[in-house]
Amino acid sequence: MRVRRFDVAANMAEPFAEPRRVARVMEGFPRAWFVAGGWAIDLFLGRETREHEDVEIAVLRADQEEVRRHLAGWTFEKIVDRVREPWREEEQLKPPVHEIHARSPGGETVEILLNEAVGDLWRFRRNLDVARPLMEIGLRSADGIPFLVPEVVLLYKAKAPRPRDEQDLAAVLPRLDAGRRGWLLRALEACHPGHPWIPRLRAPATS
Repeated sequence: MRVRRFDVAANMAEPFAEPRRVARVMEGFPRAWFVAGGWAIDLFLGRETREHEDVEIAVLRADQEEVRRHLAGWTFEKIVDRVREPWREEEQLKPPVHEIHARSPGGETVEILLNEAVGDLWRFRRNLDVARPLMEIGLRSADGIPFLVPEVVLLYKAKAPRPRDEQDLAAVLPRLDAGRRGWLLRALEACHPGHPWIPRLRAPATS
């Protein structure tokens, strides 16, 4: 979900103001959805570790029609080869298209990332052999905001890490238990052999 730049100092009175706002927009959505990206890392940690330019949400590709119904009256665009194009009514978005932008009549914009799933398994869109039970890809914050687990978020970030992605890894790595570390390590070895994060995941965990 793309929103205005988030200023931590200006929002200290309401921690996680932007994810909370997203949760209000998605209230009543009948399918699974998750805060993604850097905000998901901070929701896992229970504290804001850096400024965020946006909030993104993840839904399953199979639920794209439910997104349209939930955001009735909004206009929609899809991203094709980094170009915005209209997402036509009743058009089914297929891979590799996975990014949707929606705009409300009042001007609020929402970025939605389509995730792949087969049966009860979530599958990584860049390597469908990397999978996870759907019931294990999400958690909820103390006040009920759903978010992607950090190991899934970091796998998406690993393709071309930016400074903020490195910052997210450094913040969350000490909090990853052996199971989360092991899953991410195996996923990186399958998708990005030789990735610089691999030695860090193999190193003993520190508190």
